[in-house]
Amino acid sequence: RRKNFEFEPLSTTALILEDRPSNLPAKSVEEALRHRQEYDEMVAEAKKREIKEAHKRKRIMKERFKQEENIASAMVIWINEILPNWEVIRVRELWWQGLPPSVRGKVWSLAVGNELNITPELYEIFLSRAKERWKSFSETSSENDMEGVSIADREASLELIKLDISRTFPSLYIFQKGGPYHDVLHSILGAYTCYRPDVGYVQGMSFIAAVLILNLEEADAFIAFANLLNKPCQLAFFRVDHSMMLKYFATFEVFFEENLSKLFLHFKSYSLTPDIYLIDWIFTLYSKSLPLDLACRVWDVFCRDGEEFLFRTGLGILRLYEDILLQMDFIHIAQFLTKLPEDITSEKLFSCIAAIQMQNSTKKWTQVFTSVMKDIKEGDKNSSPALKS
Repeated sequence: RRKNFEFEPLSTTALILEDRPSNLPAKSVEEALRHRQEYDEMVAEAKKREIKEAHKRKRIMKERFKQEENIASAMVIWINEILPNWEVIRVRELWWQGLPPSVRGKVWSLAVGNELNITPELYEIFLSRAKERWKSFSETSSENDMEGVSIADREASLELIKLDISRTFPSLYIFQKGGPYHDVLHSILGAYTCYRPDVGYVQGMSFIAAVLILNLEEADAFIAFANLLNKPCQLAFFRVDHSMMLKYFATFEVFFEENLSKLFLHFKSYSLTPDIYLIDWIFTLYSKSLPLDLACRVWDVFCRDGEEFLFRTGLGILRLYEDILLQMDFIHIAQFLTKLPEDITSEKLFSCIAAIQMQNSTKKWTQVFTSVMKDIKEGDKNSSPALKS
């Protein structure tokens, strides 16, 4: 029978056509015909699924080829026209479309800058200090003998950094022990704790360092990492400056209410505050919350526009899932925003981000932030809509 099948079934699909074992009653003609019909329906459904999947694969490949062509043409422009004339050229539209991977690290470095004047030699000095510290720490302490050790020493310890590294992009396997970038990530994080003992090591830093390592050489990655974490927003969050964090959240809520008033009121009805979902997004610059390629595109524009774009991206995410979030209660909203859907695409997200207006009346982000700082400082909490209730 199976030799005449036009479609070779998978698994046990065709067993329905087989005769029963000799020790069981034979099938009746009606039952055999019914089984044949059921089998034909299963085959037709399988063919339909296969055709649908083939069309989907074809569409994805077409989109990928188009994206690769765009990246290739953009790369030529970046290499030949923009990078050689970095000081005088700022191509906003091309930047918005995403940087070609081959120039991404170079552009990030130039955009972040090096206000701290860190050199590769200075990185080696702090890396040596970190190695000495780890060595002496392992000789005098154990993981279970942490009492009496200062907070700074605990956070600079090999064990805490090692634990966080194992959680960094676990699906890639390149940062886990034995992976090609494990030691590099470990070195950059360790060197930073010695370079900035006032900040120390904070959970979430490993994701930022990992993204930089994927796009830059080790010393350059450290230089970009240290300068990036020295930006006002990152410094406020990693030093857990509650006062400054409150100002960022209050400013965010001004634009939240301005752009997504219905969702804003829905969140307010559940007393769902921005810190519940924004902290994780800002701590890792979305590299943990979004697919890696999409997170890198967010980084592209963040390097161009600064901290404002981090909060604009947050509003873009809320806009993208507004209809879903409006149907949820506090617990489900918090869970949803903590773990975003994996099928989120750059086209849909950036379309939503583009629709977000970062202007409240006549004030832009920096002006609103300054106004909020003044309101909080003066204690006039009723003058800012972000601070009501």
